[in-house]
Amino acid sequence: MTTRIAMWSGPRNISTAMMRSFGGRSDCAVSDEPFYGAFLKTTGQRQPMADEVIASMDCDWQSVAETMRGPVPEGKAVWYQKHMPHHMVAGISIADFPDHRHAFLIRDPDRVVASYAAKRVEVTADDLGYARQIEYADRVAQMTGKAAIILDSADILRDPEAHLRALCIALDLHWDAGMLTWETGTRESDGVWASHWYGRVINTTGFGQPESTTPQLSDKEKGIADQCRDAYLKLLELRIKL
Repeated sequence: MTTRIAMWSGPRNISTAMMRSFGGRSDCAVSDEPFYGAFLKTTGQRQPMADEVIASMDCDWQSVAETMRGPVPEGKAVWYQKHMPHHMVAGISIADFPDHRHAFLIRDPDRVVASYAAKRVEVTADDLGYARQIEYADRVAQMTGKAAIILDSADILRDPEAHLRALCIALDLHWDAGMLTWETGTRESDGVWASHWYGRVINTTGFGQPESTTPQLSDKEKGIADQCRDAYLKLLELRIKL
């Protein structure tokens, strides 16, 4: 039996660490933001390395979607697909993956804005994907008749094993201790953008320490985070609680 997992995360949500975690499973293939190239080509957004990203990827929406529904790389039993909900700007949406198991990774918007702003000159509320996560979480509940599977990054950092075990149960996966540690460095499965975005993760061997200090934001950055807070709090209330 093949299990395809679509993990819907905003940027700077420890999403790459989660991809490393699933990549540590002996039964799992991973894909890194497969719609990123199509998103950049469609929107014309001048994000870091945009030209390199577009040149490196299949940028046809339908073709990418068919690939994500197709044979699993290396014949693995599990396929973890790291997706960004704000990338889905064309006709393809979460509804095109009815046989996937969907989950959502969230993070406090103050921390997201602080991290994202350090990597980009400009950031908007739309770039952070909270509104689309709410929409997609509601869609999943309608599709499955069950509440969406949601994890908060702070919970994972506080107790990785407990929350990863809970996630595996929710996804009907057996536990694999390989999810807790990984080797440093890049992966063939990493997007070409890893050199810009993944500097910290590349040097890690596991999840980081819990976040303690509150980030300092400019008034403009605080305003962006505040635009996302209501959606974040709604998702937070529905998260896996242990």
